[in-house]
Amino acid sequence: MAGDATSPPFPLPLHADAAAPRSGFLYGVWRVGRRRPAALVGAAIVMLFVVMALAAPWIATTDPVRTDWAKIRKAPSWAHPFGTDDLGRDGLSRVVWGARISMQAGVFSIVLAMAIGVPIGLIAGYYRGALDQVIMRLTDAWLAFPFLILAIGLVTILGPSLTNATLAIGLGATPTYIRLTRGLVLSIKEEEYVQGARALGAGDPRVMARHILPNVASGILVQATVAVPTAIIAEAVLSFLGLGVQPPTPSWGTMLNAAQQFLESAPWMAWWPGLAIFSLALSFNLAGDGLRDWLDPKDY
Repeated sequence: MAGDATSPPFPLPLHADAAAPRSGFLYGVWRVGRRRPAALVGAAIVMLFVVMALAAPWIATTDPVRTDWAKIRKAPSWAHPFGTDDLGRDGLSRVVWGARISMQAGVFSIVLAMAIGVPIGLIAGYYRGALDQVIMRLTDAWLAFPFLILAIGLVTILGPSLTNATLAIGLGATPTYIRLTRGLVLSIKEEEYVQGARALGAGDPRVMARHILPNVASGILVQATVAVPTAIIAEAVLSFLGLGVQPPTPSWGTMLNAAQQFLESAPWMAWWPGLAIFSLALSFNLAGDGLRDWLDPKDY
């Protein structure tokens, strides 16, 4: 009865798990997988490449730089599943070791871009005024140079190597993170929790580090996930042009450079590095879409 003191003021759930909170890691994975199954596939492929890069010495048992003049441009076989190149080197070993080079260049360059761009964008968006105008005008001038052209110019000045290619790609991607961070900071700096922290006497460094940066980190992380494949492709282009990794070190870009002369007689030399670049870039993009949904505060 309505007046019964023992009657609950609201209906009880029919099942015990109906009252379980819709949050947590497993629920986030399930939600993203239900809406974007391709994102889970992309994340799985990315993890496969990460494992391949880390375990390259155990996966590729053949020396990737050892030449065998008796096995020049051999078609794929049980002994050499990816065939051999123009110097008799095993294609599978070179693709596996090339994954380490590509992951290193792609991830480290974006980490460098974030390390430089995020603090600058945070300061520009928080303080505004003349400092913001100076930073943004310099950033606009930086963005006036096409990303790949800027990377090629920097590597030409610094000299061809993996380290210089990674540095050039990171510097080329930095303006994107300055603008992104500044825009995110502008959108939340006037929120009540930020104003409350200021009212309680928190200084600017504490407000930026404890209240603003954690709330813009998700957007920056998603952008980083989407930017990694661009950096991987940029490294392959630089290596293809002879400005990145130098032979005989295995790199997907240098493998494509060597394969262009034998596209008719030994097409497998181009198949595998090209497929590796395509698969890894596409998988990062799919995983980035899933990460964006996972970090979305709205509950689907």
